Amino acid sequence: MNTQAKVAIVTGASRGIGAAIAQRLASDGFTVVINYAGKAAEAEQLAGDIEKAGGRAITAQADVSDPAAVARLFDAAEAAYGGVDVLVNNAGIMKLASLAESDDALFDSQIAVNLKGTFNTLRQAARRLRNGGRIVNLSTSVVGLKLENYGVYAATKAAVETMTAILSKELRGRSITVNAVAPGPTATDLFLDGKSPELIERMAKMNPLERLGTPADIANAVAFLAGPDGGWINGQVLRANGGMV
Repeated sequence: MNTQAKVAIVTGASRGIGAAIAQRLASDGFTVVINYAGKAAEAEQLAGDIEKAGGRAITAQADVSDPAAVARLFDAAEAAYGGVDVLVNNAGIMKLASLAESDDALFDSQIAVNLKGTFNTLRQAARRLRNGGRIVNLSTSVVGLKLENYGVYAATKAAVETMTAILSKELRGRSITVNAVAPGPTATDLFLDGKSPELIERMAKMNPLERLGTPADIANAVAFLAGPDGGWINGQVLRANGGMV
């Protein structure tokens, strides 16, 4: 897979892991479509940084939970560059509570973004991705760890892992791979928000490398699956967590 002139959509790419993925793919030669829901200024700044570094990038606003908006996202990529070769499903939200204390809003919002949002983009990609392409979904290593208070969040990602494996089979004959990357605790605003320093330190020590992951660590795993060296990996979940589980 020659990455030159290949086009990659990265959802939720205005900051954190998504921004790191967009930057890494751009440095690998992909033209990047930076999707964002509400952080327009951050997305534009990222696109500018990529362009200054010699890459190619545009921004595209879309709430992935809205099927019509996701269709327009693919329309925008096709209008700008003629087609889409890679989809990275990074957009997601995480709200923690025990099952007993999880209200309907907590449940519905995570289903809408993490599960329905991924379904919306996978449906478009299955119809519109060019042959020889790549799909990389973001899951979580909590699917394996099964930590308290992560029940709803982990459930949405377990569903994403199941769709990953099934779509890899449904795309038979088109040379499109479909995989997932399941990060462990990673030093992003999404992970750090609301956690005490003691809890963060304890979670950092849970893996034998004794540190939190970085957005670049996750971007490296995604880049492997999206690039030429990952072409024989299909229908798999890569747990990028330093050996935690």
